[in-house]
Amino acid sequence: MTGMYGLHHIRYGIIFFKYVREEKVKEEKMGYDEIEVLKQSEKSTVQLVKGQDNDRLFIRKTLQGRHPVYRILQELSHPYLPSVYEVSFEEDSTIVVEEYIEGQTVGSVELSEKQCGMIGKEICNVLIFLHENGIIHRDIKPSNILLAKDGHIRLIDFDAARMPKENSEQDTIRLGTRGYAPPEQYGFSQTDERADIYAFGVTMKQLLGGRAGKPRYRRVLSKCMNLDPNKRYRSVYQVKKAFLGGSLWRTGSFLVAAAVIAAVVVGNVLSNRMQTKEPGDENETGLIVLPAPADAHWDGETGTGYWGCVFESGVGDEQRYDWRLYRRDTATPPDLEKDAWDREGIMRGNVSWTRDGVTSGSEGDAYFCTSYSDEFWDNGFYYFAVRASGDGVTYADSPYVLSDAFAFTGEDAPELPVPEGLHWIAKETDESRWYFGAFTNWDDYEDKDVIDVYVYKENGEYVMNTMVYKKFLLDNDWSGVRINQEFVGERGESYRFAIRVHSSRPNEYRSSLSMMPCPDESYLSPPLDVPNPLS
Repeated sequence: MTGMYGLHHIRYGIIFFKYVREEKVKEEKMGYDEIEVLKQSEKSTVQLVKGQDNDRLFIRKTLQGRHPVYRILQELSHPYLPSVYEVSFEEDSTIVVEEYIEGQTVGSVELSEKQCGMIGKEICNVLIFLHENGIIHRDIKPSNILLAKDGHIRLIDFDAARMPKENSEQDTIRLGTRGYAPPEQYGFSQTDERADIYAFGVTMKQLLGGRAGKPRYRRVLSKCMNLDPNKRYRSVYQVKKAFLGGSLWRTGSFLVAAAVIAAVVVGNVLSNRMQTKEPGDENETGLIVLPAPADAHWDGETGTGYWGCVFESGVGDEQRYDWRLYRRDTATPPDLEKDAWDREGIMRGNVSWTRDGVTSGSEGDAYFCTSYSDEFWDNGFYYFAVRASGDGVTYADSPYVLSDAFAFTGEDAPELPVPEGLHWIAKETDESRWYFGAFTNWDDYEDKDVIDVYVYKENGEYVMNTMVYKKFLLDNDWSGVRINQEFVGERGESYRFAIRVHSSRPNEYRSSLSMMPCPDESYLSPPLDVPNPLS
């Protein structure tokens, strides 16, 4: 059985498997021959064993006490977890037989920055899965993360893992590794997923070494490792988005806001489909393959990517595109069929521009664009690939097309200043009310810098973000970035915004501080309070 369990489902599952599954395990047990003892202590013995029936290698662990979490792991499946084959309880001990993983711990090999990013992403993915299934690992550290021969991680050693208990103020058993475990793991309070977030921060700081001091890592890891769990990220999903350098998807052409998570899920499904048919042909499902975006190119030295609009993409009047970013040490372009990309995301929106990015475009002379300046990390040559995303009903995704090269040399460039004097402005029209996220230090930015406003509820929940050129604001005499009332209209709610400025001079200035997820109080606007109709 695989799949997603809520916490209460898991608890009921424990009761069920205690009486039913345990008998099944006993029936399926095989004999093992010991090859060697890998680790032995007062609390556990870990052996490398070989199956008598099939000569396969396994890990067999005998743990002091009862560890019901292994029973749950036996019923779950994830590519970054070893399979658990047998779990049994004998007197006051737990015996576990699990998959033998051939590889090295991530702390024992020299890692490039790209490899560190991949490992960080995969740790986040497996932690998200575990937390959704109610499991807190509580011992995340380099020696518990294997880099397997397939190039991906395996998270091992769940001896300290636990499931949160309702109405419990602190953990009953204090386990974990000093230096990686947060203060609450030593009896100050009950641990939750924020304990794993703390250990993730320590682990990635160690793996990155001196590179952890780079601005793109420093703030994220510092927040992960805050001694106060209330000041850390609230979920690993937030950590993943921050660690990967911003949001996993973008709103399009700098004007259209997006906030529907379901749409992102659908977009990810679409973006994972690879098309091999020619544009205009029907694929195996009978859908028409969209034409590939034309003229994918960088806008000079601005770090902004442009491509020709495919108006049939997306849903309704909202275009949608999938993009991938590649970094190379030389100007040799990547092979889209063979080479792995470094980052990917989604663009959506309904505003287009002419090739110069100054005026709105029309069909035949219309371009879509996005700033990638906050996505660059090491100096080198960057390419983006883009495809038009089909609606899955009439149209299928187009093939990817590749841009020219952007030579990035601003790895050590200073960041743009953070926008100051944030405040709300409301304007009434005949039909509705418009809100603007405004700031005061306009002169710190160039006309082609992109102003990116993030709106959050008072509790820190992300609502939407929208992007617009500074020049567009000036040309339209807007005092800030416009935010539709539909996004800030929930009665009785309070909203705040933060602003990040994407640099149009990435070789001279990096983009300003990331505002995703919800930043500290000092970077937020005053609240916009929406009256309750009963008040």
